Amino acid sequence: MTGLVDVDRLTGTVFSDGWRPASGGAVADVVEPATGKTLVQVGVAAASDVTRAASVAARGGQAWAARPAADRAAVLRRAAGLLEEHRAEVARWLVREGGAVRAKAETEIADTVEEILQAAALATQPHGQVLPSAPGRSSLARRVPLGVVGVISPWNVPLLLALRSVAPALALGNAVILKPDIRTPVSGGLVVARLFEEAGLPRDVLHVLPGDAVAGAALTADPIVSMVSFTGSTAVGREVGAAAGRTLKRVSLELGGNNALIVLDDAGVEAAAAAGAFASFFHQGQICMAAGRHIVHTAVAEAYVRRLTEEARRLTVGDPWTDPVDLGPVIDGRQLERIHTIVRDSVAAGAELRCGGAPDGPFYPPTVLAGVTRRMPAFTREIFGPVAPVVVVRDDDEAAAVANDTEYGLVAAVRTGSVERGLRLADRLRTGMIHVNDQTVNHQAVVPFGGFGASGNGARHGAQFAWDSYTQWQWLTTREDRP
Repeated sequence: MTGLVDVDRLTGTVFSDGWRPASGGAVADVVEPATGKTLVQVGVAAASDVTRAASVAARGGQAWAARPAADRAAVLRRAAGLLEEHRAEVARWLVREGGAVRAKAETEIADTVEEILQAAALATQPHGQVLPSAPGRSSLARRVPLGVVGVISPWNVPLLLALRSVAPALALGNAVILKPDIRTPVSGGLVVARLFEEAGLPRDVLHVLPGDAVAGAALTADPIVSMVSFTGSTAVGREVGAAAGRTLKRVSLELGGNNALIVLDDAGVEAAAAAGAFASFFHQGQICMAAGRHIVHTAVAEAYVRRLTEEARRLTVGDPWTDPVDLGPVIDGRQLERIHTIVRDSVAAGAELRCGGAPDGPFYPPTVLAGVTRRMPAFTREIFGPVAPVVVVRDDDEAAAVANDTEYGLVAAVRTGSVERGLRLADRLRTGMIHVNDQTVNHQAVVPFGGFGASGNGARHGAQFAWDSYTQWQWLTTREDRP
């Protein structure tokens, strides 16, 4: 195999028991956000494609679940090896299709390889436990696959956020229908199809259906689909959860965040500002873990804002495919306008624009807002752009109160000269993940990744925590004689 992605093969197609045109014949342009150039046209799945895929996946999943666990693990390990082999090609798609800078693309691929390998290890772990029972009877609690798992993945980290659900679901014996975002259908979907096609996964086990809300709604409503794993906005996540409830299917929701980076008065300002810049500006701020609120003690606030502004001004912005830049384009015009509206309205409400704040074509520069209050849009809304709003507080009590003043609860970070002080503050924060003396954007394949409140429904991604998402308990007893 010389290449992973054959553009001619992908044009107008979906992957469902092999490559085929979408049933309605609809296609969508995959647009490079930095230039507006069309990279490829992919098939757009209709509701009938989802219905057909669910039926095929149900049959294929039974045979897949019956395969020896070691066989399933071997397929995943081969997929991970193929991703390593074709990492340069996949990185090109992440850069051109999603606007990622090269370092972000390389990091995403490395993290995805680790996710697949950790998932492969699940297959051969113990599947249950022996329970106490009466003499002469064996009593077991064992985990069994759910059946058909639907995965709805986003555009911002398309490869990783697809495979962190697809890989463990497959490893644990499920069939999968993946609906990648229509803005990144290649790096978030059709690359996944090709990896597993070449790795030897039976073609009726994984179905990749790029699509819009129509396909997503069909996947959520289909009675054959036992579970939906959704990563995306809180607004859409609420709709997915409500629809899944009508068919009583399990749903895993990993949603948005309005994350706090707290800087206490004993923190090193230079290191804290460097961490804050990374947390707000990495991948143009288009990360659910981005620092959306910098909550800074009054004693160091002006020094922090000054240093953060210096960090922002030295960052370069441009086309990551042609130039070695720090920030690439915003994903599309609608998101660009959303970012700018939040900045503009916050400045009109009294926030001080220290740098940035003016879009340039598809690019939005790193932006620092000082003097932000708790009623401004830059505080209350998830920006999902390269904006660092700074809120000043008097003490640790106010820092905790301000950090918790949000419906979200994904991640927080605390910068301090005392780990003990940081831990005391961490105990008061209502959030799924907390980092003391680090920044908010952190990922590992082995951690229980997920949030509280409007950031999710308590489901967790990562290694052994996937057991709770993609299997269910079954009680089995046996005895030799009749009771």
